Amino acid sequence: MAPKKSEKKADAGKVAKAVKSSVSRKVKKVRTKVRFYTPKTLTKARDPKYPRRSVESRGDKLDKYRIIQCPVTTESAMKKIEEINTLVFLVDINATKPKIKEAIRQLYDVQCAKVNTLIRPDGRKKAYVHLTPDYDALDVANRIGII
Repeated sequence: MAPKKSEKKADAGKVAKAVKSSVSRKVKKVRTKVRFYTPKTLTKARDPKYPRRSVESRGDKLDKYRIIQCPVTTESAMKKIEEINTLVFLVDINATKPKIKEAIRQLYDVQCAKVNTLIRPDGRKKAYVHLTPDYDALDVANRIGII
């Protein structure tokens, strides 16, 4: 069966259009950089199916009871308590001066003027806690039970 006249006209129109238009070739991409980079692809947020650690962390390991280990009750420490309003404690090796200050404030309800620390030859840290003039080290020592 031969194609109808209207179909022939439509085909002829398509051919004429194609002949009139220029032949398009694939355009080459102009590269401006020397290196090839991997394309940025979709990165999804992590959605783990189970926790990688079985237990949650216990929070701050250096709490006030871990920081202040015990008061020092030597003769020289007693002299410091009586004469220069200073308490002497053995503290955790990782405790910093601000943390020692805060722990003393929380445990004994006294304000520290300043804290001096040193590490003894046996590897323990000693803290000299100077109290402010409105607190008496002798009273605090009695309350703690040193004297």
